[in-house]
Amino acid sequence: MADPAVTGVVYWPLWIYLAAVLTVIVGMLSLSYVLGQRSRNLSKSVPYESGIASTGSAHGRFYAGFFLMAIFFVIFDLEAVFVITWAISAGELGWAGYGSICVFVGSLFVSLIYLWREGALES
Repeated sequence: MADPAVTGVVYWPLWIYLAAVLTVIVGMLSLSYVLGQRSRNLSKSVPYESGIASTGSAHGRFYAGFFLMAIFFVIFDLEAVFVITWAISAGELGWAGYGSICVFVGSLFVSLIYLWREGALES
């Protein structure tokens, strides 16, 4: 069983950090409540964007190609994160790491060719 004196010594920085975080949170909420504006009127409750009053419905149709292009960008951007991570530790991974990154990049290349042939990359 652990000695309570040792356990208290190990966790005291955590308790100080927790107290500091709670103090900052309570302080920020208190200051915003005390210093915040309290005026309510019709013009402040209307949605306002870019200085232009909104017109029409917000339930319009959007072209899904923009969404698909964003998803493709995220997928192929994550490839760079994995390849850079592999490049940093390439010396320790050896040939097994080289083979696995070749399979990874190859599968992404095949998926890119598939998307290109299907026309998914056309805007």
